[in-house]
Amino acid sequence: MKARSFKRPKVNVITLGCSKNLVDSEVLMSQLKASEFGVEHESTDNSDIVVINTCGFIDNAKQESIDTILRFADLKQGGKLEKLIVTGCLSHRYKDDLQAEIPEVDGWFGTTDMPDLLKSLGADYRTDLLGERMQTTPQHYAYVKISEGCNRPCSFCAIPLMRGKHVSKSIEMLTTEIKNLVRNGVKEVMLIAQDSTYYGLDLYGERKLADLLKYVSDIEGLDWIRLHYAFPSQFPMDVIPVMAERSNICNYLDIPVQHITDTMLKTMRRGITRKRTEELLNRLRSDIKGLTLRTTVLVGHPGETEKEYEELLEFVDQFRFDRLGVFTYSHEENTHAHNLTDDISQEEKERRAAEIMDRQMEINAELNQKKVGSIQKVLIDRLEGNQYVGRTEADSPEVDNEVWIAQENQYLRLGDFSEVLIESAGPYDLYGKTVAKD
Repeated sequence: MKARSFKRPKVNVITLGCSKNLVDSEVLMSQLKASEFGVEHESTDNSDIVVINTCGFIDNAKQESIDTILRFADLKQGGKLEKLIVTGCLSHRYKDDLQAEIPEVDGWFGTTDMPDLLKSLGADYRTDLLGERMQTTPQHYAYVKISEGCNRPCSFCAIPLMRGKHVSKSIEMLTTEIKNLVRNGVKEVMLIAQDSTYYGLDLYGERKLADLLKYVSDIEGLDWIRLHYAFPSQFPMDVIPVMAERSNICNYLDIPVQHITDTMLKTMRRGITRKRTEELLNRLRSDIKGLTLRTTVLVGHPGETEKEYEELLEFVDQFRFDRLGVFTYSHEENTHAHNLTDDISQEEKERRAAEIMDRQMEINAELNQKKVGSIQKVLIDRLEGNQYVGRTEADSPEVDNEVWIAQENQYLRLGDFSEVLIESAGPYDLYGKTVAKD
């Protein structure tokens, strides 16, 4: 057992799941630091306390969270850890079951329980710190959560069970938060939410995403603003001219369509038809020049026939999204789809997902090949071995393409922009060299 000390203990925060969870961890770390705790994120060093921020979205994410909890529970049982705390989506949804199964955990807290979590550690919840975070991303970019929760009734999604109803942050609060980030060196922000298009409806009585984008794009020193998770149904069309006109709003939109057949869209409770989906996507492409469209599709939902899957595959093939990810359906308790029969085997779900991703890889390769010979504005993220790695306006961190630049005898500062001549391309990466600015 560790010897007791009068010093504040050291806390290691582990983040699992999505970028929204990462923001929650950063806020928690800021609160702990204000109470004079030593705080680290995903440290490999010994810590007195570990806080695991879990994900409970789908089966694979839940299993990763449980495996991580068990790993640190073994350390606790072996006397190598003083306290183990679990928070986040998995804890919020399955607290009662998990408490009985893993007694080594000292506290289970949900997604809205941060004040109680801090109190359990002897820390104060500081309301004067609202909007402040300990950044875990590289200094030049950050995720900004514009709302919490979701009001959408999607059949397959458990997020409302874990995150509650949609709650927007005010425009004033968000602009203050982003100004603070820019003051600390951030050049790019990713605006994230479970459904960013719903933004403002609860606070202002109408959708205010376009107004938020205007205010944020007016912040001096902010080079790139990137919009994620825009629900296609009832998309606020006044966002389109704002994106087209404002030079620091990236021509990039993450808009998860999930499926394309009318039958499956209705079964999934998406509130949209194929015709309206295609009209929206075509309008976005025509009105925002050079737009990069990222989407997500879901395969293996109860009732998805082979014919409907083939129609989705054909749509992916014809529409040629710039970026695309695939999920296999997960049968989640207390969701609407859980009342349906999970009638597609896991093997078949994975076959369908792999086939779509194989086709998307071909599309990626073809689209990337067209960029060979062009000069791209690249934000330098890191140095890996003897190569700099960055991203274009068309690429969000972690999920999209990267640009690789040989270090050779040049020095590129991380967080700076460089002009890069693309010399070759693969399915997911571009390769080039820097060129002198005119």
